[in-house]
Amino acid sequence: MGGGAVFFHLSPDQSILSDINPELINLYRVVRDTPEALETLMVEHQAKHSRDHYYQIRAEVPAGTIEQAARTLYLNRTCWNGLYRVNLQGEFNVPIGTKTTVIMEGESFSALSDALQGAKILCQDFEATLTSAEDGDFVFVDPPYTVKHNLNGFLKYNEKIFGWSDQVRLHDAVVAAADRGASVVVTNADHESVRELYSDFTYRQLGRTSVLAGDPSKRGKTSEAMFLANVD
Repeated sequence: MGGGAVFFHLSPDQSILSDINPELINLYRVVRDTPEALETLMVEHQAKHSRDHYYQIRAEVPAGTIEQAARTLYLNRTCWNGLYRVNLQGEFNVPIGTKTTVIMEGESFSALSDALQGAKILCQDFEATLTSAEDGDFVFVDPPYTVKHNLNGFLKYNEKIFGWSDQVRLHDAVVAAADRGASVVVTNADHESVRELYSDFTYRQLGRTSVLAGDPSKRGKTSEAMFLANVD
């Protein structure tokens, strides 16, 4: 699911949104079902934002789903580079960043809620979601950019999130969906191992600017891969 940019751009009447991250899924469900309550808490976080407040919120996990959603969004917007990273105990451990904006200018949680009204939001593995894709469906998949032999260092930070075996599982699952007639678009790392894995798809190279590297010298122009099946 991630940021859901493609979903919000297309704004379909009916959709299935899924991710394995329960915090992210809870956030989207709260945005859909109780946007006003979430906005109230985000305004409170904006008023209280400071180094002490950030680390206090990071250290605590509230019991209520709305409070949990506000915590997730607050930490995402004020942590270092908007990074999501957990330790081996599953605890969010990203330090505070330099951004101080908690409520974006012109942001409307009610409008986001309206867009999500036709969405079924599921916390599950991608295989469980993709098994329902069939002829007439459009599937967009944006997995973590793990490459073979971990040459991009992704697993260094999240060993249990998405390994190369998961990349292979994902490929097989989207192939099966395409064989059932679904139109499939996958964005992924533009790396030789990934291109080889998706050699049975149509390949397109996308250019973008990388702004998240810890080493400033590694930020700048880079590329991503897009793989398509049953898409004109």
